[in-house]
Amino acid sequence: MTLRELMEKRAALVAKMRKINDAPGGEGGDLSEVQQKEFTELRADLKTTEAAIERQNLIDEADRRADGHVVAGDVDTNFEREVRSRYSLTRAMAGAAGLDVDDSFEREASAEVKRRSEGKFKGLAVPMMVFEKRVVTTAAPGGGPGGNIIATDFRGDQFIDILRAKLVTQGLGATVLSGLVGNVDIPKLKASAATGWVAENASITPSDHQFDKVSMGPKHVGAITEFSRNMLQQSTPDIEGLIRNDFALVLAQALDAAGINGGGSNEPDGILATTAVDKTTSMSTPGWGAVLDLINMVEEANAMGSGFVMRPLAATTLRKTAKVASTDSTMVMESPDNLAGYKVARSTLVPIVDATPDTTSVIFGQWSDLLIGYWSAFDLLVNPYESTAYSKGNVSVRGMLTADIALRHAESFAAAIDFPAE
Repeated sequence: MTLRELMEKRAALVAKMRKINDAPGGEGGDLSEVQQKEFTELRADLKTTEAAIERQNLIDEADRRADGHVVAGDVDTNFEREVRSRYSLTRAMAGAAGLDVDDSFEREASAEVKRRSEGKFKGLAVPMMVFEKRVVTTAAPGGGPGGNIIATDFRGDQFIDILRAKLVTQGLGATVLSGLVGNVDIPKLKASAATGWVAENASITPSDHQFDKVSMGPKHVGAITEFSRNMLQQSTPDIEGLIRNDFALVLAQALDAAGINGGGSNEPDGILATTAVDKTTSMSTPGWGAVLDLINMVEEANAMGSGFVMRPLAATTLRKTAKVASTDSTMVMESPDNLAGYKVARSTLVPIVDATPDTTSVIFGQWSDLLIGYWSAFDLLVNPYESTAYSKGNVSVRGMLTADIALRHAESFAAAIDFPAE
């Protein structure tokens, strides 16, 4: 049963129990034997129904926090399984560069993705699950190309990666919609029916639901890098993992940064760039009261916040700031990952505003209301004739991802944008 059906059943049970209780048929105002038996049965049914409501609420909340499901296109688990187990990004690039490799499966997969997504690709259409699998499971951190990584004693888990900004939005529960096709409009209820108390035999004032929508459209983010021909010809499974991770992580960082801030040229509007997000709370003087005010902004809008995002320097400041001005006070932030009972994610992707003084932001919100939409595939274009790469015998590779960011409810987030960053 749906949650609505369960709630209706509960209301009906309560109404029956109230009717029995309001008209006792036994002696001294007690229930009759028949009424008592019926009331006991209704109470047991009510208990079972309330337990089902609790379970359904838990499942619904988990669904809201989980990654989105494909909302367009075909779903073929066999295709996805084959891609995850057989697809080689390195082999796909080598084949596109004209090297003598068997890239028949990769070309077949690209054709299938193009057919499903109905998109126009400049190069190979690489299924997104190629990156999703490696990002989640590989032990090797992402890395870039270079002659020194083709060696007989190389191990993927020994590769020294660059220091990357921590990814936070999906870790806090951002909702991911994958496999999108065309522009997407997600309906939402803007205002529900109004209630009102009325006198006996009086009419209830009618009211209408108001509906709105959240729109998402394809936007493009990309990166260009260079690989040596030797690397593509001699690559090992570890090299494969490094290349996949590097593409996946740099593009994931771009999406994370857009989700937190965005608003730049050709960028989606993220939380800080969304005008409707409340930014009135001041943390120019960091303190416990300002933290509670930020939480209150979200909860007063009937949203239930799930966590904070801030720069490491902001977390450090809050860990050094006392709740009250006394020598024996506890700190505003007592642990690096928790503030006022909520999870804290620290990332240098939260921007610093160059001002006098420099400032940064602390964001609190219900992160499942941040929507990240993917348009089905990663567009990989290999160019062995780019002038700089060609002169060195290398291959230039451009990767582009089509995605968008949207807020399901701007009221689900609040930000203090004047936190001192100096």
